[in-house]
Amino acid sequence: MNWANESSPKEFILLGFSDRPWLQMPLLVLLLISYTITIFGNVSIMMVCILDPKLHTPMYFFLTNLSILDLCYTTSTVPHMLINICRNKKTISYGGCVAQLIIFLALGATECLLLAVMSFDRYVAICRPLHYVVIMNHWFCLRMVSFSWLIGFSNSVLQSSLTLNMPRCGHQEVDHFFCEVPALLKLSCADTKPIEAELFFFSVLILLIPVTLILISYGFIVQAVLRIRSAEGRKKAFGTCGSHMVVVSLFFGTGIYMYLQPPSSTSKDWGKMVSLFYGIITPMLNPLIYSLRNKDMKEAFKRVMCIIFFYKK
Repeated sequence: MNWANESSPKEFILLGFSDRPWLQMPLLVLLLISYTITIFGNVSIMMVCILDPKLHTPMYFFLTNLSILDLCYTTSTVPHMLINICRNKKTISYGGCVAQLIIFLALGATECLLLAVMSFDRYVAICRPLHYVVIMNHWFCLRMVSFSWLIGFSNSVLQSSLTLNMPRCGHQEVDHFFCEVPALLKLSCADTKPIEAELFFFSVLILLIPVTLILISYGFIVQAVLRIRSAEGRKKAFGTCGSHMVVVSLFFGTGIYMYLQPPSSTSKDWGKMVSLFYGIITPMLNPLIYSLRNKDMKEAFKRVMCIIFFYKK
């Protein structure tokens, strides 16, 4: 597969908010704080889910994968953004841009599918509780997660190859913080409409189909929860599913805005802000949403902290 063409520069210049120098310091602080919280929050969830035997269930297996995804997702862009903010020449090598594009797209697509898998898990747990253990067995969960990763990376390779093979006629100024499909398409000196149509088709598959399945799952879940006689049972079910729906709304809402409309119709500054939100803010909020709204997670965290504390003593 040819990742470069005759018009590919050796490096790209990432403009970001270079026309607004006064935003550099606030952006640096925002990135440092959000990235620190993302690392601490997602590593904490991974640690608790692995160390606490009570959380060795399909739901927390998927949550662990989501934390790994979010950690890698932000790491693919934020460290280089921090470096660029602190230097005058804000560049990225062609190879670095290709790697960043592939990884960012792959992890984003994988997260879309994983969120759909998590909604199916909640559907089975609430609507088919007697069959839960049989349906959501270890091998089925492993296959679902593997399928999500495989499709995510396959989609990334296809979209990246289509984007990178567009002629750029020497253009190298990317009006963005990192290498992303809409920003790179704007560098092309050829008609991008055919490529945009193909990318739109892939985006529909990765974004709209999972979100449709999620909405259908939660339609059945709401019906089942409303039939629960116990007020405590309804509260617990809505609490668990509410966390998932908040994450779904944040991630899919911003993703659909960016990828299901032509790059030419996207306001450059608004597009950058949306990308920052789903690429940096959402991965930071995910562990906070799942831990603060999840009673089992909070209790497991206390148990793990007690074990670590007494082990040190």
